[in-house]
Amino acid sequence: MTYVVTENCIRCKYMDCVEVCPVDCFYAGENMLVISPEECIDCGVCEPECPAEAIFPDSDDRSTAWAEANATYAKQWPNMTRKGTPPADADEWNGKTNKADMLSKNPHSD
Repeated sequence: MTYVVTENCIRCKYMDCVEVCPVDCFYAGENMLVISPEECIDCGVCEPECPAEAIFPDSDDRSTAWAEANATYAKQWPNMTRKGTPPADADEWNGKTNKADMLSKNPHSD
Protein backbone atom coordinates (compact mmCIF):
# COMPACT_ATOMS: atom_id res chain seq x y z
CA MET A 1 0.00 0.00 0.00
CA THR A 2 1.12 3.56 -0.69
CA TYR A 3 -0.27 7.02 -0.26
CA VAL A 4 -1.76 9.10 -3.07
CA VAL A 5 -2.05 12.86 -3.53
CA THR A 6 -5.51 13.75 -4.83
CA GLU A 7 -7.34 16.61 -6.51
CA ASN A 8 -7.44 19.03 -3.60
CA CYS A 9 -3.68 19.55 -3.92
CA ILE A 10 -4.19 21.22 -7.29
CA ARG A 11 -3.52 24.96 -6.98
CA CYS A 12 -2.88 24.55 -3.22
CA LYS A 13 0.48 22.72 -3.23
CA TYR A 14 1.31 23.61 0.37
CA MET A 15 4.25 21.16 0.57
CA ASP A 16 4.14 20.59 4.35
CA CYS A 17 4.08 16.86 3.53
CA VAL A 18 7.45 17.05 1.78
CA GLU A 19 9.20 18.11 4.98
CA VAL A 20 8.18 15.02 6.94
CA CYS A 21 8.66 12.31 4.30
CA PRO A 22 11.51 10.03 5.42
CA VAL A 23 12.13 8.65 1.91
CA ASP A 24 11.68 11.80 -0.22
CA CYS A 25 9.02 10.25 -2.44
CA PHE A 26 7.27 13.50 -3.41
CA TYR A 27 7.51 14.92 -6.91
CA ALA A 28 6.39 18.38 -7.93
CA GLY A 29 4.44 19.67 -10.84
CA GLU A 30 3.68 23.28 -11.57
CA ASN A 31 0.55 23.25 -9.40
CA MET A 32 0.40 19.86 -7.63
CA LEU A 33 2.52 17.29 -5.82
CA VAL A 34 2.44 13.53 -6.34
CA ILE A 35 3.83 10.54 -4.46
CA SER A 36 5.88 7.85 -6.16
CA PRO A 37 4.19 4.50 -5.43
CA GLU A 38 7.54 2.81 -6.07
CA GLU A 39 9.23 4.79 -3.29
CA CYS A 40 6.49 5.32 -0.70
CA ILE A 41 6.99 3.10 2.35
CA ASP A 42 3.43 3.54 3.63
CA CYS A 43 4.51 5.22 6.85
CA GLY A 44 1.60 7.69 6.73
CA VAL A 45 3.41 10.67 8.26
CA CYS A 46 2.50 12.87 5.28
CA GLU A 47 -1.26 12.46 5.55
CA PRO A 48 -1.86 14.49 8.74
CA GLU A 49 0.62 17.17 7.62
CA CYS A 50 -1.37 18.11 4.51
CA PRO A 51 -3.34 21.33 5.18
CA ALA A 52 -5.48 20.60 2.11
CA GLU A 53 -6.31 17.07 3.31
CA ALA A 54 -5.39 15.82 -0.16
CA ILE A 55 -3.42 12.69 0.79
CA PHE A 56 -5.06 9.28 1.26
CA PRO A 57 -3.93 5.66 1.37
CA ASP A 58 -4.37 3.90 -1.96
CA SER A 59 -6.94 1.63 -0.26
CA ASP A 60 -9.24 4.65 0.24
CA ASP A 61 -11.82 5.11 -2.52
CA ARG A 62 -10.98 8.83 -2.68
CA SER A 63 -7.51 7.98 -4.02
CA THR A 64 -8.54 5.59 -6.80
CA ALA A 65 -8.91 8.21 -9.54
CA TRP A 66 -5.52 9.74 -8.71
CA ALA A 67 -3.29 6.69 -8.24
CA GLU A 68 -2.35 6.50 -11.92
CA ALA A 69 -1.57 10.22 -12.12
CA ASN A 70 0.72 9.92 -9.10
CA ALA A 71 2.60 7.00 -10.68
CA THR A 72 2.88 8.72 -14.05
CA TYR A 73 4.00 12.16 -12.91
CA ALA A 74 6.39 10.81 -10.28
CA LYS A 75 8.44 9.56 -13.22
CA GLN A 76 8.30 12.91 -15.05
CA TRP A 77 8.46 15.65 -12.43
CA PRO A 78 11.42 16.65 -10.23
CA ASN A 79 11.82 15.23 -6.76
CA MET A 80 10.95 17.60 -3.90
CA THR A 81 12.89 17.18 -0.68
CA ARG A 82 12.19 20.55 0.96
CA LYS A 83 9.11 22.60 1.50
CA GLY A 84 8.83 25.44 -0.96
CA THR A 85 6.55 28.44 -1.05
CA PRO A 86 2.92 27.57 -1.81
CA PRO A 87 1.04 29.61 -4.40
CA ALA A 88 -0.10 33.01 -3.12
CA ASP A 89 -3.75 32.03 -3.67
CA ALA A 90 -3.47 28.52 -2.18
CA ASP A 91 -5.92 29.23 0.64
CA GLU A 92 -8.52 30.41 -1.88
CA TRP A 93 -8.30 27.09 -3.75
CA ASN A 94 -8.22 24.81 -0.72
CA GLY A 95 -11.43 22.78 -0.56
CA LYS A 96 -12.75 23.74 -3.97
CA THR A 97 -14.00 20.84 -6.04
CA ASN A 98 -13.74 19.99 -9.72
CA LYS A 99 -10.13 21.10 -10.09
CA ALA A 100 -8.95 18.11 -12.15
CA ASP A 101 -9.04 20.08 -15.39
CA MET A 102 -6.69 22.64 -13.83
CA LEU A 103 -3.90 20.10 -13.31
CA SER A 104 -0.81 21.31 -15.13
CA LYS A 105 1.35 18.60 -16.65
CA ASN A 106 4.34 20.93 -16.46
CA PRO A 107 7.07 20.21 -13.91
CA HIS A 108 7.81 22.43 -10.94
CA SER A 109 10.25 25.22 -11.60
CA ASP A 110 12.02 27.45 -9.09
